[in-house]
Amino acid sequence: MKEFHDLIEDEVKKAYSSAGFDSAFGRVSVSKRPDLCEYQSNGALAMAKSFKRNPFEIAVEIAAELEKNPAFKDVSAVKPGFINFNIADSFLSDYLEKMLEDKDRLGVDEFSHEKLFMDYGGPNVAKPLHVGHLRSAVIGESVKRIARFAGDTVTSDVHLGDFGLQMGLIIAELKERRPELIYFDESFEGEYPEEAPFTISELEEIYPAASAKSKEDEDFKEQAMQATLEMQKGRRGYRALLDQIMKVSVTDLKRNYERLNVSFDLWKGESDSEPYIPDMVQDMKDRGFAHESNGALVVDVAEDTDKKTIPPCMILKSDGAALYDTTDLATLIWRMKDYDPDEVLYVVDARQELHFIQIFRCVRKTGIVPEKTKLSFLGFGTVNGKDGKALKTRSGGVMRLEYLIDDIEEAMSKKISENKDLSPEEAEKVCKIVSIAALKYGDLKNEPRKDYVFDLEKFTSFEGDTGPYILYTIVRIKSILRKYAEQGGNVDEASISNANSKADKDLMNVLSRFSATVRNSYESLAPNVIAAFVYEVSEAFNHFYHETKILTCENEEEKKGYIALCNLTKNVLEKSIDLLGFEAPERM
Repeated sequence: MKEFHDLIEDEVKKAYSSAGFDSAFGRVSVSKRPDLCEYQSNGALAMAKSFKRNPFEIAVEIAAELEKNPAFKDVSAVKPGFINFNIADSFLSDYLEKMLEDKDRLGVDEFSHEKLFMDYGGPNVAKPLHVGHLRSAVIGESVKRIARFAGDTVTSDVHLGDFGLQMGLIIAELKERRPELIYFDESFEGEYPEEAPFTISELEEIYPAASAKSKEDEDFKEQAMQATLEMQKGRRGYRALLDQIMKVSVTDLKRNYERLNVSFDLWKGESDSEPYIPDMVQDMKDRGFAHESNGALVVDVAEDTDKKTIPPCMILKSDGAALYDTTDLATLIWRMKDYDPDEVLYVVDARQELHFIQIFRCVRKTGIVPEKTKLSFLGFGTVNGKDGKALKTRSGGVMRLEYLIDDIEEAMSKKISENKDLSPEEAEKVCKIVSIAALKYGDLKNEPRKDYVFDLEKFTSFEGDTGPYILYTIVRIKSILRKYAEQGGNVDEASISNANSKADKDLMNVLSRFSATVRNSYESLAPNVIAAFVYEVSEAFNHFYHETKILTCENEEEKKGYIALCNLTKNVLEKSIDLLGFEAPERM
């Protein structure tokens, strides 16, 4: 099913051609003056010079052709050469009816069929998720859903940080605290215990303690670095500890991601790249790409056209240990080997952009990733407090993500509990749904690269451009449809009819842009495009709701038309918020 805008433009181009002009100039745009018209075409201005004619005269001739077309009404040529017009009610209602009939896709044809591999999430194991992990999770999840809806085959990978110094710090700290553990006995050849020697709470205490100690105790830092190297080289007891750390951490990480309604196809870590590192390093040496610099092994990636310094990509540290660069490069080897994607997309903090410039250039230079495979970086800004700085706890520490969700649920619970029609169990369920919508919509309505201020009061408000407002609109529509059914009406038998007022025509015009919105969001990697559309639909519907007698309409055919429009609006809003990664309750 063609996008509505394309259908309009096709008809306008026919008018240009019929009037004797080049149809390529028949471009159409949504009017920036909706009080004057719904759409506009300015091709007459662009053609005037080549035709050596007054642009207004050209516009008059094209407008005359448009007036013959039943798809348009209120066509007018306006000086110096604009063509303004509205869409005929029947042309619009026919299109929306087809959207309504297409329950699964609402008129959106699949327009892309690529194999996309997405890297988002990126938490370090043995550490709790904090507010810095929020945006990667919610933006990545939304982009994944949009890409799948567009028709792509998408594989998502959380890419856990499990092979760096944090592992060595935990091992070194654990060795000091509990040297009797069998994992530290190099002569042990038996089976290691199935149960981890720590809980997630203990693990989350061990890491920060070890990290703090390493900054004050140089000997301990050296022990941690040595433990990291030995773990990377395959020391049996340390690898067994790594497995235990992963088992305990991943269980906790999955629990927190589930609260956010975020999921991954793969739970791979940096350590999964380890089997590929030795051959990769040797190949880079053999082919002359890698060389020593101050004891480290590096690949030069600077280019003559660079306007700023691009440092070499470091492959191995001077002690032979692997780094983020190493594991990211080796990870791309198995991703290409196992999945052969058309594109690899990283959704990562914008401050990591230089790192990915180095990685992308290195894999191109060394042939790890062929030119036909697109490499993309979607960098996001930070979540800030009202002071404009990165969001912290009251004590000044990094805000844990689960505490942030708890704060929103607590604030939302007070508002949801005001509805005495909800049982305590239903109120609790609704609270969780609305809280996640408040958090995710509050993030996703912003352009990914921009920082934003987390404002608990604004995010949880039921008024304005917020998640709760969007959900309240959907719940309002569901209530109307339920009441119509209770009156004996059949929602599924109601069809879209021609607009009866400006309010329902405005709503219909907004709904017709759903397909174009999805495409725009996909092509620009911008969930905020869908978020803006969701708010626009909600505003248009609520205006229509307040201006229209829907359930009390005495004309039965008009009522059915209103009900069908409500039904389509609900479907469009629910599909849109699903693409953003949250859902709506039945009641609030």
